[in-house]
Amino acid sequence: MVELWVIAGIVFLAVLLGVEALYSLVFGRAWVNKTIDRRLALSRALLHPAEPSDVLRDEHGLWDSRHPAFRNLNDLLLQTGLRPDRTTLLLGFAAPSVLMFFAWALLLGYGLGAAAAAMISALALLFLFFRTVRQRRIARFGELLPDSIDVIVRAVRVGYPLPLALDLVAREMPDPVGAEFKAVSDEITFGQDMRTAIENLYRRVGQEDLLFLVVAINVQYQTGGNLAEILSRLSRLIRQRARLRLKISALSAEGRVSALVLSLMPFVLFGGISLISPGYFNEVKDHPLVAPALIYAAISLLIGNTIIYRMVNFKF
Repeated sequence: MVELWVIAGIVFLAVLLGVEALYSLVFGRAWVNKTIDRRLALSRALLHPAEPSDVLRDEHGLWDSRHPAFRNLNDLLLQTGLRPDRTTLLLGFAAPSVLMFFAWALLLGYGLGAAAAAMISALALLFLFFRTVRQRRIARFGELLPDSIDVIVRAVRVGYPLPLALDLVAREMPDPVGAEFKAVSDEITFGQDMRTAIENLYRRVGQEDLLFLVVAINVQYQTGGNLAEILSRLSRLIRQRARLRLKISALSAEGRVSALVLSLMPFVLFGGISLISPGYFNEVKDHPLVAPALIYAAISLLIGNTIIYRMVNFKF
């Protein structure tokens, strides 16, 4: 019976991925062209120069970013770079919910409990997916940021104004840096002021070192100064921080791997024993001490992972 549900789940997932891939191949390019045409029409239709930049910036989110209830979630989606629409999010929630419902039903039976657990699990998986994509994109942005600042420094030193230097970064650097600086250049071209455009860049990316660039440009924009020298020193600072970050990651790798192994080991053992001998736990699963023991184990696992997390993560 268990093998049948596993096969059904794998088939459902394969079909879902196949349909998504086919949809992307057939309709993906048409959607991109439609978006470009709509933005060009929007820039021609609106009269006030600041209006197109506001609309183009707001359309990256699913909700009004000024609403406090959705601001953090909207920023999380912005910083992933995926730009999902509401239909995609609904599909991404519904498909795992169905699979999780059948998985939880094996433990809790078919009912509201399995449905609630499935929805909570699907939300957790969706959040973890977006968080992982966001972290990878931020890491890639951080790798390219020092080189991007060097491009700005060289452009300013040869006489480029700062908006053209930012546009040069957009043309010379790969994504995600190129795409984000292109958005900054477009906002400035449409009439947005420099300070707001740079602050929007930080909100869309969320990379910590980018805040130094935002502060440096804003201070120079308001008070003046040698921007090339400031950014040159900032580039060296960011590279030093990156080296320190890599050194900390190397020194704490053993602790992180230990936490992963210790956390997964009980579940791996339970799954392996259940596959080898399905009736091994039948004699003890109805014992009254099983539930308290599982609760104690879950709390201990949570406390242990929290302690290890605090030991291997540093603020610098």
